[in-house]
Amino acid sequence: MAFTGEATKQAFPDIPVIRYEGPSTTNMLAFRHYDPDAIVEGRPMREHLRFAVSYWHTFRGTGSDPFGAPTMVRPWEQGGDPLAAAISRTAVAFEFLEKLGIEYYCFHDRDVAPEGATLAESNNYLDTVAAELKRHQDRTGIKLLWGTANLFSHPRYVHGAATSCNAEVFAYAAAQVKKAIETTRALGGAGYVFWGGREGYQCLWNTDMKREIDHLARFMHMAVDYAKEIGFSGQFYFEPKPREPTKHQYDYDCAACINFLRANGLEQYVKMNIETNHATLAGHEMQHELEYAGMQGFLGSIDANTGDTLVGWDTDQFPTNIYLTTQIMYTILKYGGLAPGGINFDAKVRRESFEPVDLFHAHIGGMDAFARGLKIAAAMRADGSIQRLLEERYASWSAPLGKRIESGSETFRSLEAEMLAKGEAAACRSGRQELFENLLNTYF
Repeated sequence: MAFTGEATKQAFPDIPVIRYEGPSTTNMLAFRHYDPDAIVEGRPMREHLRFAVSYWHTFRGTGSDPFGAPTMVRPWEQGGDPLAAAISRTAVAFEFLEKLGIEYYCFHDRDVAPEGATLAESNNYLDTVAAELKRHQDRTGIKLLWGTANLFSHPRYVHGAATSCNAEVFAYAAAQVKKAIETTRALGGAGYVFWGGREGYQCLWNTDMKREIDHLARFMHMAVDYAKEIGFSGQFYFEPKPREPTKHQYDYDCAACINFLRANGLEQYVKMNIETNHATLAGHEMQHELEYAGMQGFLGSIDANTGDTLVGWDTDQFPTNIYLTTQIMYTILKYGGLAPGGINFDAKVRRESFEPVDLFHAHIGGMDAFARGLKIAAAMRADGSIQRLLEERYASWSAPLGKRIESGSETFRSLEAEMLAKGEAAACRSGRQELFENLLNTYF
């Protein structure tokens, strides 16, 4: 992707185009491991990783928290007319994307365009900014990975959106998602995410759970139906999001989401968009969530970040743990990749990392971490030692009895007869967990 230089005048004038320089470079504004054209398992690295930048954290994040005011130095956030600022911000975003060589971005509708006094005004704002985004996309070749709607920030969504106790709020949310899908289609977006926000409850006594979950299903069906009506062929995603901000989110984890989709006839339309920090908050490892979705055919896209194990909140830190990225990429490779999904950096620099250059350091580190994870995972798959140990552990299932059970030709009666004749089951083998873990370390 060639850097055109149109948007270099104001936002990041001292930052060069970030290039691959290899593991030995001392340049901290260069890639050590992310070489977009390097071939891994027969495909360029860029096709495996499909990196995307989150518009919300990267270009709209302020560094504020419950205990302090904004800290971020963001020259493009200088107040004034909100629509004019939103238009100017698109140039900043595309300068950043071009300089990093990232080919995708993701947004909520209210990230890119301001909220108006009425729905019609909000829609007009979004149309105006979307036209500018489209101009930059056409100029650069950068694409929209997926769009979504912010159904959680405005006070109208205090009780949720699709699950609100207020029918007019449900209707407003439907209109907002309709517009967000139209905008995503107009920008050539490869997908659309159902991001729960406040779809859950704080107190079960004042909640009709069945009604709310039924309404959520009806809402998603309406979205699917409208996508068909307007010819939007992008992939729909459902993002698990536990305990944030409600006590109980209906989209708690992959198991809950996939059960919901199947129970409501949505399984052929919607896959999972899985976030690492959300997996942690649900009490799972990211590898578990990816494996659960992948083995059932629901693995779609991921939000790449991590949390702090000492903080019980969605801290959205950039991923730099190579073990984590290796686990992620091993599972993604196992299930054939993410396209049309990708790896969206739903991550924010720390409140104390407030200068614009820190945005580059953060993304470079995350991209290199995933590139290393990809290379290590591919080496593990090529070597096959982990897989051979796994097959040895389950060897009895490749024996005649195991094959008959898995084929469905055995019954309780026939298995009882088998065990009565043998008297006792064969001794179990060791699980060799430490061997697996030690073998994994050899690839690092």
